[in-house]
Amino acid sequence: MHIPDGFLTARVAAGAGLVAVLGLGAACARTKAAGERSPSALLGVSAAFVFAAQLVNFPVAAGTSGHLVGGALLAALVGLPGAVVVMSSVLLVQCFVFGDGGVLALGANVCNMALVSSVVGYAVYRVSCGKNPNPTRRVASVAFAAWCATVATAAACAEELALSGAARLSVVLPAMVGVHALIGVGEAVITALVVASVLRFRPELLERASPPHARSAVGYGLGASLVVALLLAPLASAAPDGLARVAERLGLHARPGSALAAPLADYAVPGLGVGALTTLLAGAFGMLLIFGLCWLLALVVMPRAQHAPQAADAGSPPVAAE
Repeated sequence: MHIPDGFLTARVAAGAGLVAVLGLGAACARTKAAGERSPSALLGVSAAFVFAAQLVNFPVAAGTSGHLVGGALLAALVGLPGAVVVMSSVLLVQCFVFGDGGVLALGANVCNMALVSSVVGYAVYRVSCGKNPNPTRRVASVAFAAWCATVATAAACAEELALSGAARLSVVLPAMVGVHALIGVGEAVITALVVASVLRFRPELLERASPPHARSAVGYGLGASLVVALLLAPLASAAPDGLARVAERLGLHARPGSALAAPLADYAVPGLGVGALTTLLAGAFGMLLIFGLCWLLALVVMPRAQHAPQAADAGSPPVAAE
């Protein structure tokens, strides 16, 4: 659902960009003020996993494909502020390194896939879970939240297209919501499988009272990301995604956009041609880049107490100041 350049007017792109900046700033401020339960390593590895999962387009009806957005999944794993930070980092790297989504449309993509997806996913998940949910209810709740977040993100994208005069809202909204309601089923299934696996093997990742060990989170998360990238990415569907299919069906034409060239455009390494190998190499590089970027960003915005050594035992005498 990455909007390319040329579909939005400058006014709509600027307005969405302002909302994105304010939303990301609020997420960073909230993280720094209140502190997230997750160590910075978990934010980095969550970003790497979402990036790897987005490489895998799965087929849906009528020659259309979709991929995981990840807002609801991240909100369940790292909380709402962390989800916004992670998704924004992923979208930033996808745009400037891989040319996935337009540079001028980056604010709109962050607004849709980082803010709308995460906020709706988090709200639906928390309301559906209730207090002290059992594992079955957690999985069902996050699946429903993922579907709702996908549909809400598609509706936000349709609104931006309509405001830009690309198509009437009465036409583009049903088209976008209709196809992404199907894609949302795939998002729900993937999200449910990931959360069910976490509950089975690393349940502390979903328990706010017991933060996970950073080294363990990195090991499991990067391992899962590599499996997705190496085994599933080569099998990704080549069919157009939901937004591209809607644009094709409605005859939407892009205006002249940014001429900035991404170094690894279309997830291809220059000089290696097109194929599974170049996609895997580009994907592996992207995973490591996003992991490092998000980890460093988390180290900056998180309170020092999150990364400081544990305080001495209560029975130990305090250290006198010099």
